[in-house]
Amino acid sequence: MNVQQKAKTPQEAEFIRVVIADYQLACESREASLLGRKEVLTGKAKFGIFGDGKEVAQLAMAKQFRNGDFRSGYYRDQTFMMAIGALSIQQCFAALYAHPDLELEPASSGRQMGGHFSTRSLDSNGNWKNLMAQKNSSADISPTAGQMPRLLGLAQASKVYRQNEELHQGFDSFTSGGDEVAFGTIGDASTSEGLFFETMNAAGVLQVPMVMSVWDDGFGISVPRHVQTTKGSISELLKGFQREKDKPGFEIFKVKGWDYAALVHTYEQAVSIARTNHVPVLIHVEDLTQPQGHSTSGSHERYKSADQLQWTKDFDCLVQMRKWMLEHDLAEADELDTIEAAAKKTVREAQKAAWQDFQSSLTAERDEAVKLLQAWAGSTDSPDLQQEADQLRKSAEPIRKEIYSTLRRQLLHHTASESSERQAVKQWLETHALKSQAVYSDHLLSESHLSPLLVEATAAAYPAEAEMVDGRIVLRDNFDALFKKFPEILMFGEDVGKIGGVNQSMENMQERFGELRVADVGIREASIVGQGIGMAMRGLRPIAEIQYLDYLLYAIQIMSDDLATVRYRTRGGQKAPLIVRTRGHRLEGIWHSGSPMGTIINALRGVHVCVPRNMTTAAGFYNTLLQGDDPALVVEPLNGYRIKESKPENLGEFTISLGVPEIVREGKDITLVSYGSTFNLCIEAANVLADLGIELELVDVRTLLPFDVSGMIGQSLSKTNRLLIVDEDVPGGASAFMLERILGQEANFYQLDSPPKVLSAKAHRPAYGTDGDYFSKPNIEDVVETAYAMMREFDPSRYPAL
Repeated sequence: MNVQQKAKTPQEAEFIRVVIADYQLACESREASLLGRKEVLTGKAKFGIFGDGKEVAQLAMAKQFRNGDFRSGYYRDQTFMMAIGALSIQQCFAALYAHPDLELEPASSGRQMGGHFSTRSLDSNGNWKNLMAQKNSSADISPTAGQMPRLLGLAQASKVYRQNEELHQGFDSFTSGGDEVAFGTIGDASTSEGLFFETMNAAGVLQVPMVMSVWDDGFGISVPRHVQTTKGSISELLKGFQREKDKPGFEIFKVKGWDYAALVHTYEQAVSIARTNHVPVLIHVEDLTQPQGHSTSGSHERYKSADQLQWTKDFDCLVQMRKWMLEHDLAEADELDTIEAAAKKTVREAQKAAWQDFQSSLTAERDEAVKLLQAWAGSTDSPDLQQEADQLRKSAEPIRKEIYSTLRRQLLHHTASESSERQAVKQWLETHALKSQAVYSDHLLSESHLSPLLVEATAAAYPAEAEMVDGRIVLRDNFDALFKKFPEILMFGEDVGKIGGVNQSMENMQERFGELRVADVGIREASIVGQGIGMAMRGLRPIAEIQYLDYLLYAIQIMSDDLATVRYRTRGGQKAPLIVRTRGHRLEGIWHSGSPMGTIINALRGVHVCVPRNMTTAAGFYNTLLQGDDPALVVEPLNGYRIKESKPENLGEFTISLGVPEIVREGKDITLVSYGSTFNLCIEAANVLADLGIELELVDVRTLLPFDVSGMIGQSLSKTNRLLIVDEDVPGGASAFMLERILGQEANFYQLDSPPKVLSAKAHRPAYGTDGDYFSKPNIEDVVETAYAMMREFDPSRYPAL
């Protein structure tokens, strides 16, 4: 008779059953870590990073994790994911092998390294699932502390849902009265990152239901804790965050990572505080061990002393949990021995099944390729073809690269043969390459009916006598219409609230819609974007404002690593339709007039990048984007807020198609391509050139991502046969991107009668003042003289030297 059967009451029996089940799961997770490491070291997987040593703490955390809650963690949370039913052992190994089958590896379809977890928030059609019917994990990223900004937004969404009465109906699949908690996890070493401190400070200010667990094993790879953290303890360092009776802040807990009973009690208490009172909580889980060291790329024996290694063995959480169970008569030793042995068997069987699934499709492709090579070899009596076929056939564990490279090499080596067998190889490669490219490259952007690329243009409508107003008024009143139309919209940023934005484009909006929907925040760009990502993942439609384009660089890592990749790295399983709003281009000085568009468009593939030349165009982009489900960046022209524009009467309704340029002025001599504030200078330059007998065709690209999906620039070049790109980025910045698209991808080079010209800013940041702008960036005279020189090259007699 086991201990559970000896229990005196049903409650005692249930308690023992739960403890034993926890121990069983912990043992299985540990065995998965141990075997996973072996799979890497034997070459079956590329790299491994596992959660061994953190099993017991994660079991305690999982007990408090409810349907609707969200996790934003890091790559050692496998036990937690198993405990909430979001990760099987077989899926753990499928991810380790990078199996690109979405059914077998639903976290990322093999796109992310093992240990990067997520659940699926979207169905196969790209629609939201009922997030309240499941336990949710936002998709992990590798950059240390990169999960922190997103965590803030996941927690803030609960506050918004609880306090915004307009969201109390119709959002049942996203919230239950705002009771959801956002759980964060991080390794102690990563708390040294600025993103950690920035997010923690913001959470304390906002008072959001966030439970932050710090897994502390004393090292950051080889670097001991005292080298990284003041006072050698993150909880000691953050004591100033502890809330007081009349001062909001955090609750802070410390608990040993090997103490099962204390961990269960601590998490129950901590999560209750966060869930009920919307108070952020820090749980510092100390004295964790890392039995196998940091990862498969090194050995901790190189940097830990003999005493430290022995302590790791003695205070291993599984050793201590087993000891505690025996001391409290919760299990017999032989019963636990049986559980441990069964765990080894269970994990080994799951690993074999995952490997078999991974290899089966590859083996099938390999066999098809071998048959094709053999048939080709037989038709040409080519010994090297037969040799390649034999070598490929003997590959015990083929990978796709090996198969495709073999066939492609042979096509290159046997170009003289045009037999049907060679054609069969080509056809097989073409067919399978299309499938493989989808497997590894799809879902960068929305592929559903909600894609903003499907939103058709609706022209701005004007009354017979349209009112001429400052551009900021068009933008403000358009936002007013959108806020009335969509209660899930909210905007936040530096100076957005009380004063209505530095350019007054949100004037009086906080008074109309409240501080919850139109909010001021601190100077913390990365976590501003993170707020937006997290809230967008929970069904809200945030607009995060970064005050100036130059300051976007503070947030570019989060936008690039997290926002731009979330749909791709989950292969369509999650989305974050955040709009990042900023303003930029020509103003004054090094840090208020930058235009790092080359950096942006190369770092943000997966985000639409809109560069309107005026506020009516900007408003149209917001209207379009809010009908879609992709993230976007809108760069409003900084010098356009006080320029007069006609006020449309269909505010909040008119839309602009993404990727479709606008021909603002027709001409026959030169196609001039530009965007944003600089485009407005090109309009003035065109007027000067017209007096000189030169007709520019002015093309405003309007969006850089996507870029001219309609081929409009190519059509213009077929008429003018000359191309001038004017770009206020540094030489080779956005201009190089535009040239590649126009002349490379669209192959419009053959339409040119003269070399294309690029007029860009200087290689340095703009100097201060009006003169600094004039001599640092393209000006009207630069455009006129460059266009004139192009025409003089064509007809020097008609256009004499200036």
